[in-house]
Amino acid sequence: MKLKGMVVMALACAMVFSLVTFGEAAKYEFKLGHAVSDQHPYHLGAQKFKEIVEKETNGEIEISLFPNNQLGTGERDLLEGLQLGTVDLYVGSTGPMGGFEKRFMMFDFPFLFKDKAQAYAVLDGKIGQYVMGLLDRIGITGLAWYENGFRHFTNSKRPVNSPEDVKGLKLRTMENKIHMALWRAMGADPTPMAWGEVFTALQQGTVDGQENPVPIIFVQKVYEVQKHLALTGHVFSPAMIAIAKAKFDALPEGHKEIIRKAAQESALFQREQITKMESEQVAKLKELGMEVTTPDVTPFREATKAVYDEFKSELGDDAKLLDEILSGK
Repeated sequence: MKLKGMVVMALACAMVFSLVTFGEAAKYEFKLGHAVSDQHPYHLGAQKFKEIVEKETNGEIEISLFPNNQLGTGERDLLEGLQLGTVDLYVGSTGPMGGFEKRFMMFDFPFLFKDKAQAYAVLDGKIGQYVMGLLDRIGITGLAWYENGFRHFTNSKRPVNSPEDVKGLKLRTMENKIHMALWRAMGADPTPMAWGEVFTALQQGTVDGQENPVPIIFVQKVYEVQKHLALTGHVFSPAMIAIAKAKFDALPEGHKEIIRKAAQESALFQREQITKMESEQVAKLKELGMEVTTPDVTPFREATKAVYDEFKSELGDDAKLLDEILSGK
């Protein structure tokens, strides 16, 4: 009887174990990709996001980070990966997004934001949330606004203090028609190119210069192939953490909420990191031999005014939102 009881007990335990095993929540493994170095604030924000999500879901969601274009050849490629399902999560600038959804173009206009405080207020407010929500219709779910920072200009030919100094320079840009138009308005020759190709192009002289925020110029070692940095701040470059809509929709509601909250918390952290880095890195770039100028931006602003006339109509009825941002200055 004692042996029989032990057998019954063993069978009961086995059944309970089996029920627990098959009743466990599904485990989700996500790949997060971005285009730059693991020293960039994008990666720091992604690490914070990963840390929060994995902790709050007790490991039911695992996130692997892939910096340096490991999942694609550039940000446009990564965004297409979100749509195709080859990339689960994206951190990067909104520069290529105007090619997917035109309303994102409103953030690409030159000298739109006077400072970061205004940019944050717009992005975190009704305009930013509205524009982010437009991604759902193209298979992407925006989670939170990160930051890429104000864009500046580097080149290998000469110091830049006015639009006249830009004339004739061949400049790498993103595949973004507003960015291209603003440089064309100053007499430069804009050349769209995936980020993964840029360093070699600068090194070989295929292009004379490029434009990006300071952290990218620093962590991607642009100073090794560019002598001159002009702090023009011609465009504030928003960034975003986003997820493939199909992957997000398949998650339990509790996990969706954790992901959204983690994205918001990591965004605040990422913004703090990039702001801290910017001032430190300008000083380091000078130490590394870059000649840094801080030109009066008024002539640059005047030279690029026509860009508004050229592209504003493409926003359709939402052009009024651009006017609303401009009136906030």
